Amino acid sequence: MTTVSDAPTVTVIPGDGIGPEVVAATLRMVDAAGADIVWEEAQAGSRVFLQGIPSGVPAETIESIERTRTVLKGPLATPIGYGEKSANVTLRKLFETFANIRPIREIPGVPTPFTGRGIDLVVVRENVEDLYAGIEHMQTPDVAQCLKLISRFGCQRVSRTALELARAEGRHKVVAATKANIMKFTEGMLQREFLAAAEDYPDLETGHIIVDNCAHQLVIAPEQFDVIVTTNMNGDILSDLTSGLVGGLGFAPSANIGTSVAMFEAVHGSAPQLEGLDVANPTAIALAAVMMLRHLEQFEPAERMEQAIFATLEAGIHTADVRVGEPVGTTEFTDAVIERMGTKSSTPSRPHRAMRIPVITRDDARTAPDSRVAVGVDVFIESADDPDKVAQQLIRLAEGTPYTLKMISNRGTAVWPRAGGNTECIDHFRCRFVLFDQVPVSQEDLLDLLQRIGGVYRWMHVEKLETIDDDPGFTRAQGEN
Repeated sequence: MTTVSDAPTVTVIPGDGIGPEVVAATLRMVDAAGADIVWEEAQAGSRVFLQGIPSGVPAETIESIERTRTVLKGPLATPIGYGEKSANVTLRKLFETFANIRPIREIPGVPTPFTGRGIDLVVVRENVEDLYAGIEHMQTPDVAQCLKLISRFGCQRVSRTALELARAEGRHKVVAATKANIMKFTEGMLQREFLAAAEDYPDLETGHIIVDNCAHQLVIAPEQFDVIVTTNMNGDILSDLTSGLVGGLGFAPSANIGTSVAMFEAVHGSAPQLEGLDVANPTAIALAAVMMLRHLEQFEPAERMEQAIFATLEAGIHTADVRVGEPVGTTEFTDAVIERMGTKSSTPSRPHRAMRIPVITRDDARTAPDSRVAVGVDVFIESADDPDKVAQQLIRLAEGTPYTLKMISNRGTAVWPRAGGNTECIDHFRCRFVLFDQVPVSQEDLLDLLQRIGGVYRWMHVEKLETIDDDPGFTRAQGEN
């Protein structure tokens, strides 16, 4: 273990379950590869929860990461029945690691149904917003809501990170995978911001693909993809799918990249059932350490370590999650990798150069529209009444206000005025009121409308409707005219 004074210091978090075993194996490989690293151990996860720290991340660990700005992290468990949020998510959010990078590559010696297809791609996933903001509410006892928050700021950062990654790794094609055909504002924002950013990268082939078609194409012709950038939940799903193409989560490394902090980890969990058995596969976190070395611009040790891992697997030496031949344990596999330092495999490492992390401020991503005009309001109410009865009540309640009822929807489908069909209604209605001739309204006018509605129905959610530069800042319901 190096003690070179000018070597970078890395915070290493052993983690839970198999974490300490695979992390220790990885540190041995990194040192054997000749990397210049000083390790600073810190704690997070189950042991910290048991100390009564609800976040699972003690102040000492936060201070270490603030100093080192680079983390190699073992898997962390979120105990059931105590503790609060996931310590993994806490670390990502505390340090605003906005891009999750997951390389997926065919690995020699790991047979899969896709062996020989030349899979070599990267999924770049937005990492801090979308549905994973975790903002949920029970709207009624039978209807739950989760807010999907997508920001222009987040889209610009992750888009440019994907484009910069392609350049750093000598890749040629980047596509954004979204559901912009359905979610035109949220998913559509990533599509639009990516295509706008791509104009600054004329050396790259760029485009857009609908995310369900992307999943379809990944299991038909995965070799066609180079870099895929996508939103948080889509990326979570797609990156697990792609891991399955090349052997599973035991071979899936990842990086969580922010403007000031980078965290490197395996994708797999803590597997407590395997703890202490010396059977866990350290490859995923070892390849994450390879990513870390490249981030630190220690390219030669990174290639040496990656090639030794590939050569070991190619020689048929592997742990039990590769279901061919006779497996070896964690320690024996690690020894075999260290013995092969300096050996080349049949699969060359990709050329890498330093990756530029885009620095985008909130002001850079802030839009200053020429006009914003209030045109109405959506009021969400709870009622077991049929839509016609709800409409009659609301029309009466709105009399004398600047608002008139235009539409009622149920789970996104217009149910009043009736336009045919046979929509089954639950007790959750969106009631759209528009302004007469877009007359100016005050806060008091809206509060008056809500007070009137609240005298008859329980309302639980309100959204103001605006046009922004003459474009509607809201969507129509299915069937609304």
